[in-house]
Amino acid sequence: MRVLIVENIHSTPWGNVGIALEEAQAETVLCRAWQGDPLPEPDGYDAIVVLGGEQSALDDDKHPYLPHLAALMRRFGEADKPVLGICLGSQLLARGHGATNLLGQAREIGWREVRRTEAAADDPVLSVVDDAFPIFQWHSDTFTLPESAVRLATNDTATNQCFRVGRASYGMQFHFEANRDVVASWVKTFPEAVARMDPDWLPSYPQRAETDGRTADAMGLALARAWVLLIGA
Repeated sequence: MRVLIVENIHSTPWGNVGIALEEAQAETVLCRAWQGDPLPEPDGYDAIVVLGGEQSALDDDKHPYLPHLAALMRRFGEADKPVLGICLGSQLLARGHGATNLLGQAREIGWREVRRTEAAADDPVLSVVDDAFPIFQWHSDTFTLPESAVRLATNDTATNQCFRVGRASYGMQFHFEANRDVVASWVKTFPEAVARMDPDWLPSYPQRAETDGRTADAMGLALARAWVLLIGA
């Protein structure tokens, strides 16, 4: 099992996804696209994971690789190889499948409740979590649902929290990979950015970490393990 991991900014730990890939003894290849690493083709890989980033999915002037990455994610899916887009990665997956990216229209940070849709009950990934669960969010943008996609999770801020295209291409707007260790590292590394998103969130962070954060860790790891099971299936 050989998995391509595409990074879009520094300090993006793999968290729950890394745990699940390690448990599966996957070989991982890191591509730092934001630093100019070339994007490889799907040949030679069994799946692709595209992580989050501070840029928008339409920030082509500063990051000209973005449209190529969106197209690459679509090619992986068309080759029936599992695709996982997280936060910015989900926005790029939506772009690659013809959706419209909506900038600055869905501002969220912290552990927020997400609800499964009816379609999620039979989904091999979303069916493993509760009907409603807290999960970490950090985004300002959202997107329309691609015509070929199935909506799997939603909330009041961003209608399209999770979607699937085809057998195994998943876009997850929420940071299910971000367990409490990852969140702690982000709070330490990006305190100004956190404060800009919501100055009232940091005071409540320690308490929320013990309640919603604990539940989110379990839900996120379950999602990661379920997605990894699709590789090679």
